[in-house]
Amino acid sequence: MAAWSLDLLLWGGFAIILIAAIGAVDLTKIGNLFSAPEKMQRYGSAFLSPDFSQWKLLVGQMWLTVQIALWGTFLAVFIAIPLSLMASRNLSPAWLVWPVRRVMDLLRSVPDLVVATLFIVAVGLGPLAGVLAIALNTAGVLAKLFSEAVESIDKGPIEGVKATGAGGLHEIAWGVIPQVAPLWTSFALYRFESNSRAATVLGLIGAGGIGQTLFESLQAFEYSKVSTIAIIIVVAVTLIDMLSQAMRKRLL
Repeated sequence: MAAWSLDLLLWGGFAIILIAAIGAVDLTKIGNLFSAPEKMQRYGSAFLSPDFSQWKLLVGQMWLTVQIALWGTFLAVFIAIPLSLMASRNLSPAWLVWPVRRVMDLLRSVPDLVVATLFIVAVGLGPLAGVLAIALNTAGVLAKLFSEAVESIDKGPIEGVKATGAGGLHEIAWGVIPQVAPLWTSFALYRFESNSRAATVLGLIGAGGIGQTLFESLQAFEYSKVSTIAIIIVVAVTLIDMLSQAMRKRLL
């Protein structure tokens, strides 16, 4: 009875929040979708007629976007590894865990668009701002995931290494890393998939890649070109997802 009452309270509260949010998210204006069908028809007809005349240039921009995501993820992993070890309760003292976890919270909570804007001011427009923004935001996410993986490891190998008289670094290198490396790699690959999409969005504010071309095409009402860009993005993200899945299957 108590469990049923708790479920009712939780799901009832969820339903109340949804209903209360109808006005806040403007769901009452959903009818506007059908108020001017001729505009949607013009947009739809152009969108369904992609223009592949500049496909080489657009594929090159997509490849730049993938490179931004790749470098951003690569740098994030190297930032996340020491943070995760310092934030793991089974490895580090409480006085170190708490501040490191707050740093991780900060890195995760600040949107990458905001971080990219700051880096654009610092280093100028271009891919570097996107790389640095993705690196910091992803480092916060990966550090949390990495630390949770470390906290769930078997203590036996660590005790075995410690019994040989080895130091703390040897315990991490031989007792911790071999246990978490496959999971860490899986997390990094998953974030690379996500960053490939995030790098596209960062291009909208001048951080390079195909997102910048997409924004310019939208401003110029070149919807046929927008359609081509969308197709290239979908194909690229799908290929990255398939490659990542294949690599994760071999690791786990």
